[in-house]
Amino acid sequence: MNSRSASSAQDTAAVDALTAGLRNRLFFRLYQTANLLNKTGTRALEDHGVTTQQWAILGALADPRSQGGISVGDLAGLLMVSRQNLTGVLSRLEARGLITRTVDERDKRSRFICLTDEGLQRWAAMQPQINEFYQASLAEFSNSDIIAAMHYLEKLRNNFIALEQEQGGTESD
Repeated sequence: MNSRSASSAQDTAAVDALTAGLRNRLFFRLYQTANLLNKTGTRALEDHGVTTQQWAILGALADPRSQGGISVGDLAGLLMVSRQNLTGVLSRLEARGLITRTVDERDKRSRFICLTDEGLQRWAAMQPQINEFYQASLAEFSNSDIIAAMHYLEKLRNNFIALEQEQGGTESD
């Protein structure tokens, strides 16, 4: 190998090490951020007795597109969790009277999840704390920063979906 090839190989190794280090730091930062979101989000809504998982479910059900109910499978896909992980959280929300599960008339094996009136009231009552949490979490973020973050997170999410499919899984496994 001549000196030019050896130098090129060293440059490639240095770039690869730099890239590997950056990737590791990025994924570690995502891990930390997800954990902090879970911890601080749950604390922000502790007066309502709602965890971040329950918050996500109530928010999905409060969305106008879910009016009339959403199937458990569709909800699991939307939240990108397994049906098994969703079942326990739904049971707790149902026991508190915040959601109902009804049989799908077209497919008796399926269940539709709907917010109850109490669930809608709880969702409305949570909005001031949710807005405060968003404001504090996104301090010093411009609208452009938020749009850029959403863009890159969506690209990453799509890559994860493709990776999961290559691994033989589905989004809601």
